[in-house]
Amino acid sequence: MADPRGFLKVKRGKAQERPAAERVADYAEFVVEPPEADVRAQASRCMDCGIPFCHQGCPLGNVIPEFNDLVHRGRMADAVRVLHSTNNFPEVTGRICPAPCEASCVLNIDNVPVTIKDVERTIARAAIVEDVGGGLSPVIASGRTGKRVAVVGSGPAGLAAAQQLARAGHDVTVLERDDRIGGLLRYGIPDFKLEKGVLDLRIAQMRAEGCSFEVGIEARGNDLLARYDAVVLCMGARTPRDLPVSGHELEGVCLAMDFLVQQNRRVAGDAALPNGELPILATGKHVVVIGGGDTGSDCVGTSNRQHAASVSQLELMPKPSLVRMPENPWPSWPLVLRTSSSQEEGCERDFSVMTKAFVADPTGKRVAKIAAARAELSGGTIREIPGSDFDIPCDLALLAMGFTGPEREGLVAELGLVLDARGNVVTDAAGATSVPRVFAAGDVSRGQSLVVWAIADGRRVAAGVDARLRTSSLRATG
Repeated sequence: MADPRGFLKVKRGKAQERPAAERVADYAEFVVEPPEADVRAQASRCMDCGIPFCHQGCPLGNVIPEFNDLVHRGRMADAVRVLHSTNNFPEVTGRICPAPCEASCVLNIDNVPVTIKDVERTIARAAIVEDVGGGLSPVIASGRTGKRVAVVGSGPAGLAAAQQLARAGHDVTVLERDDRIGGLLRYGIPDFKLEKGVLDLRIAQMRAEGCSFEVGIEARGNDLLARYDAVVLCMGARTPRDLPVSGHELEGVCLAMDFLVQQNRRVAGDAALPNGELPILATGKHVVVIGGGDTGSDCVGTSNRQHAASVSQLELMPKPSLVRMPENPWPSWPLVLRTSSSQEEGCERDFSVMTKAFVADPTGKRVAKIAAARAELSGGTIREIPGSDFDIPCDLALLAMGFTGPEREGLVAELGLVLDARGNVVTDAAGATSVPRVFAAGDVSRGQSLVVWAIADGRRVAAGVDARLRTSSLRATG
């Protein structure tokens, strides 16, 4: 146990953030790395509970009390090894995970949980910046199996699966249709939350471990099955939820991910957009983000950095409570109002708003306003409140309402994969799909979820693939 009285002696203290007025002027990460001494003090607050509810909250099963104790004692190299034993990419989860482990912390009964996410980020910093504990040292397989595995998609699930399989001795090739490796981590998450340099360091480690990467590849089902002993599909849930109301075809009504990807390319130094795409920019515009989740928040932060004239964010559901309600007890995820760092930078938020139509400007080509109405939740159904119509000025509408599942054209259709009622690929406990030698991990089988779940799925399915390959005599030909 870190310190039996630590939670009584040390007050909870989160890592500081750069002032909003400063950070909106660039795309650098907004969190200020705290001194290690401060993090060691925060780690001492962990009570090493007899039943560690933080484990319940963490999909990866991170052994949180153990690494808290090691950090408190200054044994950072051991903390690195413990954290990496369950998590391939703590430098990612320590930045962008919403920390369900903290929500499940026993101290969160009083709303003062251990700052587990900050501790994890500090361990990851030691690992990838200083290579403490061999955090970036390649883990080379003791022997090669001769089995070839294709991992389709290089998001968190694909990278986790690929790394685990390479370390098991298989010959792994990651196929990515974009021009850079990283998937959602590369193009879906803004640099002010995840600078891509940390991702590049991890990819370099994976190359040294034997992973091969191919970009700009549109994988084909028959070709994959002919060339590889196993195929792991990690393409994510890339089908966006649409808003099929009048005017949705107008210029200025755009998908959130298209907007975010373009800006990530600019930050990466791309001089031009691919495939002749027209630029989507918030500069000088009245921006309305429809959707209240993480993607919507990322749109808010990006719009502020592009110097939008105003930024508003609409949510169809009612405004959450400020505190836990009796029907939402600890240690379940608290259904309370949250304000993201992007929203703190400047954003008008409105709840229970139904978008009825996008209204064109005098040219009839571009959106000029949104026709909206108030909504109410009754009996589990959202209903418009009669006579509550109002308009919202809008030069750029960003649709950030989530995703409905994997893209069904391409590999899913070519392979004839069985889908569930929600349109996700059906798998068994080992990740095997309805097609022999084809597996699936992450959002493609789970549906839209958290990065931490994607990494956990990648690890789980990699174990299933490894077990099947070691007991199978089947080999790819050609």
